Amino acid sequence: METFENDIFAERETLFVEVILPLSLAINYTYRIPFDLNDQVAIGKRVVVQFGKHKIYSALISGISKNPPTAYEAKYIIDVIDAEPIVTATQLKFWTWMTNYYMCNEGDVMTAALPASLKLASETILMLSENFSEDVVLNDKEELIITTLKKQEKLTVNDVSKLLGQKTIYPIINNLLEKELILVAEEVVQKYKPLLKSFVLLNDFYNDQENLKQLFSVLERAPKQLDALLAYLKLQKSTQPISKEQLLEESNCGAGALKALIDKDIFIITKKPISRLAANDEEFSVNFKLSESQELALTKVNEHFKEKDVVLLHGVTASGKTQVYIKLIEEIIQHANGQVLFLLPEIALTTQIVERIKRYFGNAIGVYHSKFNNSERVEIWNKVRTGAFKVILGARSAVFLPFQNLKLIVVDEEHEPSYKQYDPAPRYQARDASIYLAHLHQAKVVLGSATPSLESYYNALQGKYGLVEMKERFGGVQLPLQQVVSISEETKKKTMVSYFSSVLIKDIDLALSKKEQIVLFQNRRGYATILICATCGYTPKCVNCDVSLTYHKSSGKLHCHYCGYQQSSVNICPACGSVHVEQKGFGTERIEEELKLLYPDVSIARLDMDSTRTKNGLQQILNDFQDKKTDILIGTQMVAKGLDFDNLNLIGVINADTLLGYPDFRAYERSYQLLAQVAGRAGRRADQGSVCIQTYDAGNRIIKQVVENDYEGMYHDEIAEREKFLYPPFSRMIFLYIKHKDSHVLDHAALTLANILKAKFGKRVLGPEQPLVSRVRNLYIKQVIIKADKHTAIQKVKDALRETLTKFNATKEFKGVFMQIDVDPY
Repeated sequence: METFENDIFAERETLFVEVILPLSLAINYTYRIPFDLNDQVAIGKRVVVQFGKHKIYSALISGISKNPPTAYEAKYIIDVIDAEPIVTATQLKFWTWMTNYYMCNEGDVMTAALPASLKLASETILMLSENFSEDVVLNDKEELIITTLKKQEKLTVNDVSKLLGQKTIYPIINNLLEKELILVAEEVVQKYKPLLKSFVLLNDFYNDQENLKQLFSVLERAPKQLDALLAYLKLQKSTQPISKEQLLEESNCGAGALKALIDKDIFIITKKPISRLAANDEEFSVNFKLSESQELALTKVNEHFKEKDVVLLHGVTASGKTQVYIKLIEEIIQHANGQVLFLLPEIALTTQIVERIKRYFGNAIGVYHSKFNNSERVEIWNKVRTGAFKVILGARSAVFLPFQNLKLIVVDEEHEPSYKQYDPAPRYQARDASIYLAHLHQAKVVLGSATPSLESYYNALQGKYGLVEMKERFGGVQLPLQQVVSISEETKKKTMVSYFSSVLIKDIDLALSKKEQIVLFQNRRGYATILICATCGYTPKCVNCDVSLTYHKSSGKLHCHYCGYQQSSVNICPACGSVHVEQKGFGTERIEEELKLLYPDVSIARLDMDSTRTKNGLQQILNDFQDKKTDILIGTQMVAKGLDFDNLNLIGVINADTLLGYPDFRAYERSYQLLAQVAGRAGRRADQGSVCIQTYDAGNRIIKQVVENDYEGMYHDEIAEREKFLYPPFSRMIFLYIKHKDSHVLDHAALTLANILKAKFGKRVLGPEQPLVSRVRNLYIKQVIIKADKHTAIQKVKDALRETLTKFNATKEFKGVFMQIDVDPY
């Protein structure tokens, strides 16, 4: 649509706006502007529109023209919400690129990009904010909304419209959101929360010396309480603030005495969010100096930036890549007055690194991910838009923020699968999207990893990216000593103790004797992978998905890890009546139980999806490990995500074969990355760490390459395979998932579609095939793969594919068939 600046239109001219609705629509809608709102509309502002018979949405203006739509009569917009555009022109270009590249709809991108508070609709539920203040000045209409919310707790936007007797209520709601008096219902559920720690304060009343003397005389009859008070006064001289744990340890008064002092209002307990980092984290002291290898890496990165926009920083684990990032960020802020986006794959990682980076950049830093509620996200959104935040740390969704002067993007652990969004659309890869985002802003990109993705390393070796390597650990610390133990050999010798080899047991004993900490890695959660009847072979399966159920001892139930279905465990086979139902396979829960039998006096914790479901679960487990309250931590791949513990010197991999046997062309690459990253957690300070890898396949080349820290060897072996069988980076892949509740309809639809596509694209089309899991949530699934070599014009393939799918979806016969497109499905 042709766009015009507002001021070239005469006041009475009829204007039309193209808007993006927060719905998955193939084409954007056009609305008409009432004459009295002509001077208020601008690209990037939100407007209130009616869509369908009754539903009202806040839509985003993406274009302004004098041209009415030809297919339908344009409705009038109801109101303009914003005084200033909330989305920039560059963001809209980014949205358009994402729509075209990942073959989704612009409404999908809008839904992913905007915080919920900026996507108000008639069904949106409003509630009073927890931070509600009576001191804020309100007009009559705002007062009426707040008074009603106090009485009935929740209101929809439609309810507010009826309450005020008018349609133009969005600006009023927007004002209440900006004043932080209300919030939308989506904000109430927070998946992650900061770790809160209890701190003790002495009541202000006892700051007066006379009152304190009287308190001493009163507490003479309660010696334990007096001990607590004396310990507090002693700690007060050297420590601020004083934690509950510190006070109990110093005074040895016991929890009962402390509770009595709290009940008497002598002590007041406050809860504050804290970092999991140790206070003596010398590696990141504020006045750090780069080592010689770090200085060289920084110089090389800047040299590459003169000719290339993207640089791959390949540094071994604990080489100090974060310090290099900090120096790069510092240069951008001080000399270019620009903004920096620092992407991290996991929220757990973000919590740790944000504390380190905040030491340098203070209030200039913002954090953006699902840990925060929507009102906080809107505040960050606005601070990025106005340039108040110079550095943004965030997970993948941070690429959607309204940057004004973006100069640098850092993608840490760029190989991580977490950068890929799988559901819902847009199914984007944040690493790849950030490179295009940087291109729009004429910014530079640093991709950092100890185990880069094959695509990134290939691009670097081909000269598309700059390549900088750091082969030494910071401070001269040696890489961990790694040894491989054959489970089959140990089983033959009868030296296996449960799931632990004699070598691993010996290593655990040694680490415990030195008071060092241990991490054991098993990439399966639950207790037993499957239950199986020894008589007839029956295995309990999910009623909604084609997967066997996993037994969880903590709940005593069988769980589906795809849809969440649960059922009671099976003791008698329902197929043949046999009582010989056996547990096969093992997960983290089983490892934890076995280890507690072997080491009853040792503190053991488990880190997986099940143990971190509570709001502070993840932070609490990691904090206890950092504070050395936990001796052994058992975990899934969550333990491999860049966490940094100074007393961790032993890593045990319980069974490496579960990774290597996965049926995927990336299995070996991902296995190497995961094992190398897990191993890299050991011995990151002074002493050399040790790693024990247990496997049935001790001769596997990936295991050998991990032990030898031979990334280049792994890369050359894998890239030769990829080239031979035409996998990325030598081809581009698009997966089509076709779904239907009836397997016969699905088979017919998938075959018909595959034949149409084969007629267009020939041998590039593979399938239809059943994926690894062929039914999820009662929908049967077939997949068709389009594999185009690098000489194929991929955009032409996408255009033809979109046209084909549009016609296919319009066919009555296949009306109930659901289609899902995944571009670059890795």
